[in-house]
Amino acid sequence: MSKPLKILIVRFSSIGDIVLTTPVIRSLKNQLKAEIHFLTKYQYHSIVASNFNLDKVFYLSNSLSQTLKDLRSENYDYIIDLHNNIRSQFLLALGIPITRYSKSNFKKFIYMNFGVNYLDNEHVVDRYMKAISFLNVKNDGKGLDYFISNDTQVAFDVRQDFIAWSIGGSKIQKKLSTDQISQVCRKIDMPIILLGGEKEKFEAEQVIGNCSARNIYNLCGRLSLDQSALIIKNCMMLLSNDTGLMHIGAAFNKNIISFWGCTKPDMGFSPYVISSSSIEILSEKSEKQCSKHGDSCRFTKDGCVKLINSEKIYDAVQKFRS
Repeated sequence: MSKPLKILIVRFSSIGDIVLTTPVIRSLKNQLKAEIHFLTKYQYHSIVASNFNLDKVFYLSNSLSQTLKDLRSENYDYIIDLHNNIRSQFLLALGIPITRYSKSNFKKFIYMNFGVNYLDNEHVVDRYMKAISFLNVKNDGKGLDYFISNDTQVAFDVRQDFIAWSIGGSKIQKKLSTDQISQVCRKIDMPIILLGGEKEKFEAEQVIGNCSARNIYNLCGRLSLDQSALIIKNCMMLLSNDTGLMHIGAAFNKNIISFWGCTKPDMGFSPYVISSSSIEILSEKSEKQCSKHGDSCRFTKDGCVKLINSEKIYDAVQKFRS
């Protein structure tokens, strides 16, 4: 009986990008019965820690020489580099065959600057899967995975009907304004959980103050990633900026309303769910992505996502409630 392949998958960051690697992990494990290891940064450990399709997880050390030493002892058959930038080039020192996914950077450049789209709306998951096609592994069509630790609890009754709203974002240009969020929340007569990081705490309090409502809960900066995932798993629907929590929502096949301005879903990072479960609301001001990472806007300092009409958001909420 032949020895199973041992494969290292590499994705250092960030939340959404790591969640988007899960179809690759699952497909390799199920179709090849391979031994799958994963290399990432420790700050993202909760995303991979409970994934039973992974046999071992390594965390990037401050010492590259120590990381190389740890990896070299594993004698991998293949490395699948799903990060593919200058930071992952050190893996060449292992002398192991490396396959990298194509970021399609030139096609993105042409689209952003000249408006000509050669990306064909190809999702990044499909680009990731192409990196393992040489192993005759196919996309199993089962979507994304997120596994919550069994001991995860939250101080909120998740058995009731409620809406989760991820108000955070890696850049201010990717976030709705508190006014937009407040205008929608005032009209909703069911509990709303506001999710985000420490920096969104004050914004969430502003929303609550604007609404004078008792059914809006500020959990920004108060939950672990697994706790946020538990909230999302049990919500009726998820409203979200272009964030990692949006992709966690997709992993649970939730109804998702997402907001796009300086970034656009046709660059390959839309919610990876069936079309009937996703409503993508785009700023009418911009037809194409403003900047590579959404950190600058062609039209406004704070991002054209803030020009989305709140009525459109409320109508989308009502569609999923009906």
